[in-house]
Amino acid sequence: MGGILVDRFGKPIAFREVVAAVRKITVQVAISSVAKQDGNGLSLALLGTLADQLQLLASLGYELQLVLSGDKAASEKAGHAVLNLLKLKEPVVDVSVEQTPEEAVLATGAAKAFGAGLLVYLSALRGVEAAEGRVARVYQPAREGAAAVPPAPIVSAAWAAASSPDGCPVVLAALNEPDVLLRLAAGQEVGTLVDPAMAAAASGSKAAAAASSARDMAVRARAASRKLQAMSSQERSAALLRVADALVAAQEDILKANALDVSEATGRISDSLLQRLVLKPAKIAQLAEGIRAIAAQEEPLGKLLRKVEVAEGLILDKVTVPIGVLLVIFEARPDALPQIASLALRSGNGLLLKGGKEATHSNAALHKVIVDAIGPDLGPDLIALVTSREEIESLLALDDVVDLVIPRGSNALVSHIKRNTRIPVLGHADGICHLYVDEAADLDTAIRILLDAKTDYPAACNAVEKVLVHKSWADKGGLKAVQEALQKAGVKVHVGDSLKNVLPDLPVAPAARHEYSALAVTLELVDSMEAAIDHIHKYGSAHTDCIVTNDGARAEAFLRGVDSACVFHNASTRFADGFRFGLGAEVGISTSRIHARGPVGVEGLLTTKWVLRGDGHIVAKDTGVQFTHRTLTEVADSGTSSEAQHGGRRKHGGGPRCVIM
Repeated sequence: MGGILVDRFGKPIAFREVVAAVRKITVQVAISSVAKQDGNGLSLALLGTLADQLQLLASLGYELQLVLSGDKAASEKAGHAVLNLLKLKEPVVDVSVEQTPEEAVLATGAAKAFGAGLLVYLSALRGVEAAEGRVARVYQPAREGAAAVPPAPIVSAAWAAASSPDGCPVVLAALNEPDVLLRLAAGQEVGTLVDPAMAAAASGSKAAAAASSARDMAVRARAASRKLQAMSSQERSAALLRVADALVAAQEDILKANALDVSEATGRISDSLLQRLVLKPAKIAQLAEGIRAIAAQEEPLGKLLRKVEVAEGLILDKVTVPIGVLLVIFEARPDALPQIASLALRSGNGLLLKGGKEATHSNAALHKVIVDAIGPDLGPDLIALVTSREEIESLLALDDVVDLVIPRGSNALVSHIKRNTRIPVLGHADGICHLYVDEAADLDTAIRILLDAKTDYPAACNAVEKVLVHKSWADKGGLKAVQEALQKAGVKVHVGDSLKNVLPDLPVAPAARHEYSALAVTLELVDSMEAAIDHIHKYGSAHTDCIVTNDGARAEAFLRGVDSACVFHNASTRFADGFRFGLGAEVGISTSRIHARGPVGVEGLLTTKWVLRGDGHIVAKDTGVQFTHRTLTEVADSGTSSEAQHGGRRKHGGGPRCVIM
């Protein structure tokens, strides 16, 4: 008996999709688990947290049945308490409450009559115990002939219930586990899942093969990354130029594959996702141009950032190096694949790519072109294409061989990845960009910038989602002009709280913090620039925000005051893009405050290492050296690597002249 595969920290490598997909749940609570620690009466605290979770899930659309099992009087008392607590909460929800006399007997009959897709049994036990005191994430019966401790009656009953033709999966968990129901509903691995299909996957070849395949891909990518780092800058640039030429040459095949994806996805995905899915000849030409620009950039590896004389003859360099192995997950954006691959190639990183299923054919075609252009000895290992969900979940657990995850997609995708990995995550969940029309703005300029920021590519994360207009424009006709210009361009205008009574004919925005990713915006009126900045900080996503004004001092105050990755003056938010910034391409736009921020190009895929060159120096409890700690500046070309400047390993004294700072 044991759980599914776990990583070295004991974290499960799989996400419980079978549980997360269920919307009709029977929750059975063993009444003894609700008793106070002293055994006198019921714990109102536990009943309160239970009611809170039931209310929240029901308000999210879950159908719930609560079954209290055990002592009749205690169960009735607990049932009344839960129902009364639910009546005090907004919104009021409907949860069916029943009682059964046998605490250790699963309420399979009640669950079947309710039509539940999942039975959750909450007691004082955390689940089924596995090796080393861990809780088995998936219950697996002992194989025939194997010596094993007989399972507890409730476990046997759960297995029988889950195995029956009309049964459903069962989860055994502790009632006092923090947010146990909320986490279970979200697919997190709390307690023990009893489900024959999942047990077969965990013990059989599927999960094991996925884990093995995922680790193997990551290990091979790291080995390929080290080979790539050993290549000269010219060799890596030449490989990039081959990739750019190959994309143009294979344009017809790529567009055919893309047309197949678009045909299969039409009517099945949103219009905004469909826009991102489409590839056109102009896009392929732009991708090739961006890759050539990356090839022409100065050498990013081994770049000297700092040089210090630690002691006489002991020189310390800080130089740039690749991060290592990157896992990039993107939805319905086939153009992201060549951009990311080219940045990894220039920066010396290994790459694991997982595109959305909507772009399966496009991604396969693009990947083949890129790998073939790099060459068979390096390409397949350096840039690997992940094709199954099982491999992604396994990769998210491999924090010892994957160094950075970069998700590009919906808020749900980014949030799921952040919840389910220990690997650092770089990216943004939302693109709620603002444009503020200041009282000192030129109205025609403001409208021209606004229309570009909204209509140039409405589905992009750098498209404007909210327009803040200074209140002075309401009396001068500017507010009406902005509204009419947007509507004439086909943009659906929603109003926020400040305008819903002023413009009652317009629809109210779904929320103060809302990303449309379509031809729609929210219009708001603000009292001042300071109010606009406060509004952006409260409701924005720290992505890209813009002020339109002819007042230079006010513009500078806005640029300093807005705490976003990109802040613009009199320019469309659509400029927030790696290609337009001159980076050649981007792996994404980061709103993180650590490491890279804004469009992430080659520089954002680098880290540093310290290189110390001495001549027999020792520490000897700091008595064997006289520290000088003097900053040095090399008289050398800025693009020259530290190793090249020193001619490899050498004693201090040769090489370029140093200047004491």
